[in-house]
Amino acid sequence: MIVDKRHTDACGTAAGPVAVPLYDFQPPVGTPYGLEVSTVEDFFAQHDDWPWNPPRPCRATFHYLIAITEGELRHDVDHVTRTVAPGQWLWVRPGHVLCWHPPGAARGPFILFEPEVLRPDLARLLAPLTAHEAPAVLSPHPDDTAWLQQTALQLLDEHRALGRRPLDIHHALRRSLLESLLLRLANSPDIAPIGTATAVTGRDDRYGRFLDALELHFRELHQAADYAELLGCSVRTLSRAARDATGKGVRELIDERRLIEARRLLGGARWDARAVAVHLGFTDPANFGRFFRDRTGLTPAAFAARAARTDA
Repeated sequence: MIVDKRHTDACGTAAGPVAVPLYDFQPPVGTPYGLEVSTVEDFFAQHDDWPWNPPRPCRATFHYLIAITEGELRHDVDHVTRTVAPGQWLWVRPGHVLCWHPPGAARGPFILFEPEVLRPDLARLLAPLTAHEAPAVLSPHPDDTAWLQQTALQLLDEHRALGRRPLDIHHALRRSLLESLLLRLANSPDIAPIGTATAVTGRDDRYGRFLDALELHFRELHQAADYAELLGCSVRTLSRAARDATGKGVRELIDERRLIEARRLLGGARWDARAVAVHLGFTDPANFGRFFRDRTGLTPAAFAARAARTDA
């Protein structure tokens, strides 16, 4: 179950919405822990008033994966429309801006889980797969396709077996199946090999928590103190964790994330500069213009015009 607290515009508008609602995860009554498993067809049937009717953009605090076994699914992730074919997986990560399209004939398992479901050691191992910048559409190795689909169906069966076994055994089985599924999915050609030595895979837990918070809140929280308060630590402690992991300060990382979003919205999504400024929490479009120009050497309008020429 997904809880919506606000309303926003339909997706696909040229100027973009001024606010994108954040959806929390709330599992059905009696379901243990932050994991829910359904199918595309059942989920749509049970949530006929949720954000595809009419389609509108939103964000989520949780991961969700959809394995397409039949038909095709169209889905917007970070303002880009993706088409997911049979054998492929759609992965929407916490903080992504998403927008549903009508499911049509799409069929397949639908898995939703909160980041906390993964054990810390496994979360570090799967960092290349769960990272915000990882691909939204995964095309597993052909040798893994059938196994992945079968494991997803086994996870669905176990999720529906609530009450058949003691609750702790039921949850252990669900988590074990999910972990096996993700470890095999991490073998997809789109994903860096597990064990690759990167700053992300070896990141400090506090820095990892900061990255998770940043993905959810970079539009409205722009100061290191904001994130230190969220994480229950001092600015000094958070700054040290960020510099140890990346060599960069917290404010620099916040600004980099805002700049990535601005480029995406001005380019591929074709938002106008005023809408981007509001979306990213700038009180004055002129301030956004200076922010963007100082970091790219181009005004927002010049960047958008260049992107339009490149796409033509």
